[in-house]
Amino acid sequence: MPDPILSLKDAALSLNGNAGRVDILHGISLSVPAGETLGLIGPSGSGKSSLLMLMGGLERATGGSVAALGHDLTAMDEDALARFRRDHMGVVFQSFHLIPTMTALENVATPLELAGHRDAFTRAEAELEAVGLAHRAGHYPAELSGGEQQRVALARASAPRPQIFLADEPTGNLDETNGRAIMDMLFALRDRHGATLVLVTHAPELAARCDRVVRLRDGRLDPDAARDAAE
Repeated sequence: MPDPILSLKDAALSLNGNAGRVDILHGISLSVPAGETLGLIGPSGSGKSSLLMLMGGLERATGGSVAALGHDLTAMDEDALARFRRDHMGVVFQSFHLIPTMTALENVATPLELAGHRDAFTRAEAELEAVGLAHRAGHYPAELSGGEQQRVALARASAPRPQIFLADEPTGNLDETNGRAIMDMLFALRDRHGATLVLVTHAPELAARCDRVVRLRDGRLDPDAARDAAE
């Protein structure tokens, strides 16, 4: 079998807070093959978003290992992790994280420019068209609805043509209609790029669209999820 595109072995995460050390994830072992859509579900505080952050190198594992595309993320420094995400991953959050002083087109094109793509604005225009916002390219975030801002965020994540999409409750700040449209677009972008998608969600209807669902509880895979992951 081919190597998994994402692989975690006994991955753990602990953070130091005002009340001392907090153990968030405990011994997570999980493999995600290329092209799979994996749903991460569980109650609030179970560690879903933290697990997604480990997969994207946005948090560094304090135990075990995390690998993506055969590269050990736990061995990379922050600059190397940033370059790896830039070149291989598209990340979408519940909050849109758009730059308010840039137009929709500039928000999508600027990361491409920083990565050295000469066709940054051409690609940005194509991505905005793919999410139905070509006519809003010159508008600033404050001039866009919440659904439109999340479409810009999707276009920005898709523009580098990533091999891995990571999405953390991307519909959490949207109404039902806009949320459904965003998920349709996210799945369409995944198909367009032949990418692997890992999705954190509380919505059963979104989890049902995934190839596989893993449930977390108290920072651990539950027994059924652990058996599924091992298979």
